This record gives sequence, structure tokens and C-alpha cells, in this order.
Amino acid sequence: MTIDERITNCKTSIFKAVFPNTTNHYDTLFGGTAMQLMDEVAFITATRFSRQTMVTVSTDKIDFNRPIPGGTIVELVGQVTHVGNTSLKVMVEIFVEQMYEDVRYLAVKGEFSFVALDENKKPIKVIK
Repeated sequence: MTIDERITNCKTSIFKAVFPNTTNHYDTLFGGTAMQLMDEVAFITATRFSRQTMVTVSTDKIDFNRPIPGGTIVELVGQVTHVGNTSLKVMVEIFVEQMYEDVRYLAVKGEFSFVALDENKKPIKVIK
């Protein structure tokens, strides 16, 4: 399989409902919860791409452009944006959908870097 085919095949999309236990005092999704969900989707995307042990090594700028209100649906979309020798980058976007209206918008966007590890926790090639 080519790198482009791997990138296409590993695109990951997860939907979640924003319930009260995930919101802050403004009734919007807590930023830490958003980052946790983004890292999870990035990890799944990276693992689906390489099919090896992957660990998060850094996050680049995460832009919280719009609030994510409680009582909405969010879609987290992960896509590989760069493939190196032992590392790769995954862009994660969070889209918000109103539950009972035809409204959808991009709220958060960030990039996560991962490294592939062997059984001794040493970096290895991302693609075997």
C-alpha cells in the first residue's frame, strides 16, 4: 500500500454528545476534555496508519476558535498530515453540530506528533 493510500485509509472520525459532566461553568465543553478527546482520535489515526505502537510526543498549536456548547454533538476528525522516518503528525479537527438544527461549524483544530516504538521503547520506522 502506498503512503497516500495509508493516509486515506486511516482517516478517523468519532462522534460524541456533549453532556453536562463534560462542560465547564459556562456550559461549554471543558478545554481539557476536548484535548483528551483530540489526543485519543490522533492516537487511533496514527495507530491505524502504522499498525505499530505509537506514543504522543508533542502537540502543536491547538486553536479553540469557537465554544462547544453543552447539548451539542461533536465530530472529531483525525488525518495524517506528515510522515517522517520514526514519527508522524496528525491534524485533529472538532466540528460542532446542533442536535435539532442544521448547524455545523469547526470549533477546534490542533496537530499532534507521534513516534513509533519497538518492544524496548526505542524509536523505529513508522512504516515497516
